[in-house]
Amino acid sequence: MAIAEWRQQLESGEVSARELTDQHLSRIADVEPSLHAYLEITADRARADADRIDAARSAGEDLPPLAGVPLAIKDNLCTKGVTTTCASRMLEGFVPPYESTVTGKLWDAGAVLLGKTNLDEFAMGGSTETSAFGPTANPWNLDHVPGGSSGGSAAAVASGGCMASLGSDTGGSIRQPASFCGVVGLKPTYGRISRYGLVAFASSLDQVGPFTSNVADAAALLQVMAGHDPRDSTSLKVPVPDYSADLTKSIKGLKVGLVRECFEQEGLDPEVKASVMAAAEQLQALGAELVDVSCPRFSDGIATYYVIAPSEASANLARYDGVKYGYRAQDADSLAAMTARSRAEGFGSEVQRRILIGTYALSAGYVDAYYKKAQQVRTLIRRDFDAAYQSVDVLLTPTAPTPSFRKGAHADDPLAMYLADLLTIPANLAGLPAISVPCGFNAAGLPIGVQLIGNVLEESRLLQVAHQYEQAAQVMASRPEAALIPA
Repeated sequence: MAIAEWRQQLESGEVSARELTDQHLSRIADVEPSLHAYLEITADRARADADRIDAARSAGEDLPPLAGVPLAIKDNLCTKGVTTTCASRMLEGFVPPYESTVTGKLWDAGAVLLGKTNLDEFAMGGSTETSAFGPTANPWNLDHVPGGSSGGSAAAVASGGCMASLGSDTGGSIRQPASFCGVVGLKPTYGRISRYGLVAFASSLDQVGPFTSNVADAAALLQVMAGHDPRDSTSLKVPVPDYSADLTKSIKGLKVGLVRECFEQEGLDPEVKASVMAAAEQLQALGAELVDVSCPRFSDGIATYYVIAPSEASANLARYDGVKYGYRAQDADSLAAMTARSRAEGFGSEVQRRILIGTYALSAGYVDAYYKKAQQVRTLIRRDFDAAYQSVDVLLTPTAPTPSFRKGAHADDPLAMYLADLLTIPANLAGLPAISVPCGFNAAGLPIGVQLIGNVLEESRLLQVAHQYEQAAQVMASRPEAALIPA
C-alpha cells in the first residue's frame, strides 16, 4: 500500500491507524524467525503512536503528512528511550537520551515506530553479515544476503514488515540493498538531511535516506526529513521544494547520460547489464534522450573511498574507549589495558580492519601519500560529474555489478565484498543525490536495480525520472515467486 492510498483509507475511516499497525506487527511476527530484519520491535510504542493518530482523527483534527505510517529505523539512528546498538557489542544495551533530528521530524509528522533494524556493524559492510547479533536474510531467497549496510531496513520493506524505513548511505548502503531486495532506495544530496543523531561512520560521506516500495513514497518521506538543522554544521541552509510536484510531469526532452565506464566494468553481470539497458530504453521510449558520457575517474572511486572512509571511521570510533559508555572489558589491571581490551572485544573483525586501515592512512609519513592523495582524487571525481552535467540532466548506471549473492560467499574475501559498492561510491564522494529503482530480475528470480544520479540538490528531477520509469515499466507487477515477498 502506498502512503497516499493509506491516507485516503485513514481519513475515510475505512482502516484505523491501530489496525494498520497491528497488521504490520502480525507480518513481522510471521517472517522475523526466517528474516531477522529487526533488532528490536517496539510493539507497545507503535500501538500507542497509532492510537494517538486515531484519537486525532476522531476529534476532527488536521492530520500530519505521515499520520499512522508504520516505519522501521536503522539501528544507527538515535531514538530517545529506544535501544540504539549499531549492531555492535560495543553499544549493546545503549539507550540514547535524545532523538535524532530526522527521526524526530518523522514522529512530528505522525509516523509510527515499529522498531529498529539490523545492519552491518557500525554500518561497515555490504551484506548485513557483520552484525554482532546475526545476519539478515534476503526475503526473495533466504540463502542470499539483503545487501548492506542497511540490509535490515531494505528487507523489512520488501517483506511487508513496514510501509517504509530509514537507512544510511556512506558508500551505497541504501542503494545497494535496495537493488538486492527489489525496493526503492534514495540517498539525498549530502547536507540535504540532518545527520544529528546518526552515529558517525565517515562524516563527510554519511547521509540518511528512505527505503520505500515506490518512488512517490520516497518523495513523501524526503519532504518531511529535508531541511536545515542548526545542530548539524554540514546541513545545507537552502529552501526545500515540493518533491511530489513534478512526479507526474513528462520527461520528454530530458537528457539521460549512460556512464560508459560503468557498463564496461569487469565483473558486471550480463543479466544486470541487460536489465539496466532495458531501463534506459524505457526512458528513451518516454521521450528522454540517451547520451553516452564519460566519467574517466569513476573506477577510481572505490580505492579513494577505502582510504577516506576508514580514516574518518578511525577518528570517529576513537571515542569508544570503555570509559563513559559502551562495552567495558572486565578485570583489566590498567586504564590502557582496559581500553585496548574493550575495543578488541567490543568491535567485530570488519570494524577493527577498517580502524586499522584508517589509522595507518592517517599516520605520520603516510598521510600525504594516502589520505591527502585520496582527497585530491575525490576532487577530480567531482569534476568529472560537473563536466557530465554540462550535457545531461541525470546519469544512469547499474546500482550494483551483480544481484544478491549467497550468504558467506565473500566471507574470506573482503575485497570482493567491497566491490559490491563499486558503482554507488562515486555519488557519495561527490555528495550527489542518487536513487535505486527495481528494473528487473535475473533467471534465479533475484531483483536488479537501476541507479539514477542527479546533480547537487536536484532530487526533484531525480524523483521525476525515477517515477516516470517506475510507472511505465511496472517491474514489480510481474515479479516472480519469492520466499517472503507478499503477493
